[in-house]
Formats: sequence, structure tokens, C-alpha cells
Amino acid sequence: MADRPTARVAPPSDPSAKLLRPEDQLDRLISELARLKELLRQSQRLASLGTAAAMLAHEYNNLFTPIVGYARHALDRDDPELMKTALEKVLKQSANLTIMSGRILGLAVEHDHMPGPCELLPIVENAVGCLGRDLAKDRISLNIQIDPQLRVRVNPQQLEQVLFNLITNARQAMLGRAGRLSIDAVPAGGEGVRICVRDTGPGIGAENLERIFDPFFTTKPQVGPPGSCGIGLGLYICRELMRDNAGTISVQSTPGQGACFTLELPSGN
Repeated sequence: MADRPTARVAPPSDPSAKLLRPEDQLDRLISELARLKELLRQSQRLASLGTAAAMLAHEYNNLFTPIVGYARHALDRDDPELMKTALEKVLKQSANLTIMSGRILGLAVEHDHMPGPCELLPIVENAVGCLGRDLAKDRISLNIQIDPQLRVRVNPQQLEQVLFNLITNARQAMLGRAGRLSIDAVPAGGEGVRICVRDTGPGIGAENLERIFDPFFTTKPQVGPPGSCGIGLGLYICRELMRDNAGTISVQSTPGQGACFTLELPSGN
């Protein structure tokens, strides 16, 4: 009787290839998800940096104009006292440029901060300062009501990124009209702090409120000047950053009456 042919299985092309146990597959998926989420955060930080840099370039021009004007006037007059005044103005404006640049660099560089007790007011002021622009020039009044002693337990850079995103969105919503941006904070529930960022823009439609924190959902145009377009990651990243700091973010809005974003964080007092 003839021998039956024997089936042979070829070895895998990758000698290291092997089937993973379900728990190993789950661990790998979790690690990959964490990596992708970090990439999303980095992309949003770069987007915020681009928005801030565009406004900073405009403000640089505004600051350099008096520097050049004072210097030219002093040279034309050949007056030592006037030259001294011009140099003082140059130093003052240069200091403003340095401060503005430092704030933008703060957005670009990620620091390995763990959540800890931080004074809230300086974080809010830095977030506003990162705009590199006086909101009054856009006919937007700014009102900050925060006790200087109020502290939160947070990663300060991450909270600054969240606030910068909310402030940028609020400014964009109020461009072309007179408006008011209010930022206030109060203790909440004994062990928490509630921060409210309010604007008087057109508000958010009821059909969009439930999706506003979804990834890749945006009501902004897809193309346009820096800060006027979006891909729908900003508020999603804000929510993820708040969760990383044991906090929450929510929104209330009535069309035609503006929007209020509420952040809740553990108290640092």
C-alpha cells in the first residue's frame, strides 16, 4: 500500500510571531490606546501653540511700532533727555515681548508635573496672557473674580492648556461684536473648587450640546485663519485632561445668551 502524503505546515515568516493570550492582547490594545491619546494631546497642544503664535505675531508688530518711533524721534532731536526716555520705553516694550514669548514657550514645552496644590489665580492669568493680545482691542471686556488664596490640586500646565482653549473659543465666539468674558471660581462642596468660564457669544445650539466633547466634532469651519477653524479635538482633550486631574468639565448654553463652561477640581487648600 502506498504511503499517504503527509501534510506539512510551513513555519511563520516571522520566527518571533506567536499567538497572544487574550489578556496579553488586551494589554497591548490598552498600551496602544494610551499612546494614541497622548499623540492627540500633543497635536492639540501644537494647535493651541499655532493659534497663540499667530496672535503673538500681530502683537509683536504693535509693540515694535512705538519702539521704532521713540528711537527715531530721539535720534532726530539729538536730545540726551529724550534719548533716555526713548531707551526706557524700548526696555519696557522689550520686557513685554519677553513675557509674551515666555508664555507661548510655556504652552510648547511639556513639564512632568504631578497634580499638587497650586494657586489658581496665576494659572488663570497665564492662560489669558498666552493670548498675547489685549481683549479690549476686540471689544471684549475681561472680568476675573478669583480669591488669590484659592488653591486647587492640579497639574498647572494641563489646567492652563484647558483654560487657554476655553478662552480662545470664547474670544472667537465674540469676535465682531462687543462682548464680555468672565472667569470666576468658588469653593464647592467643601473639598472641591468650581471654575466658571462665561462668554456672551451666540451660544451653542441644543443639538450640539450633547456632542460638544466628542472627538472630531466641531461647529467651526474646517479651513480659515488660525483660531477660526478646528478639527474637533480641543474640547475632547480638555475633558481628558480634566479627568487626569480627578476633575470634570461641563457646559450650559442658551442660543443667543452665550455659554458657560464649568470646571470642577479637588481643592488644594
